[in-house]
Amino acid sequence: MIAPSILSADFARLADEAAAVAGADWLHVDVMDAHFVPNLTLGLPVVEALLRHTDIPMDCHLMIDDPDRWAIGYAEAGAYNVTVHVEAAADPVKLAANLRAAGAKAGLSVKPNTPLEPYLEILRHYDTLLVMSVEPGFGGQGFISEVLDKVRTARRLVDTGQLTLLVEIDGGINQDTIEAAAEAGVDCFVAGSAVYSADDPAKAVAALRAQAGRVSAHRGGVH
Repeated sequence: MIAPSILSADFARLADEAAAVAGADWLHVDVMDAHFVPNLTLGLPVVEALLRHTDIPMDCHLMIDDPDRWAIGYAEAGAYNVTVHVEAAADPVKLAANLRAAGAKAGLSVKPNTPLEPYLEILRHYDTLLVMSVEPGFGGQGFISEVLDKVRTARRLVDTGQLTLLVEIDGGINQDTIEAAAEAGVDCFVAGSAVYSADDPAKAVAALRAQAGRVSAHRGGVH
């Protein structure tokens, strides 16, 4: 699965930029509040407006303080997947239940330096694990390959039935890094500049999907 990140899109033309990635699996929307991360992007009113102009399932990544209070609004608006940060959530188990009750899939994200092991029990309540492969806050950063150990751990737990979730990665994903992430066991790849800096964003999505798919098929023993 490929989830183009509109953080790399033209904010003045978001409806057109969503249309430009027709065929994408999810549309990744980074919500930043200038508190949890040192940047400010967009919020619920923009998400609500964009939802009216695209049929691509929306993947809202909330890099915000107090997600227990604010995340539900994104689910109620119609976002398909709403991801909160474990470092910011006061009661992540209750929040997952509330997100699901509001109609969305519940996602939990971990920063590059946040270990996975303390949160494995919490992840039983979530539909998506988003592993950050850059420090959250800005697009265009370099890929931190060390986080792939967390991906491998999550993949093993999913494959053995101990967790039931989709493994997503966000940060520095492009044609040079996507194969390593796929080999580690990622299901969904967030790609920003690799998609929106291309002459044909939809073609870039298809090319990344094919590249990851070849590796994932090989990893799964399908030849």
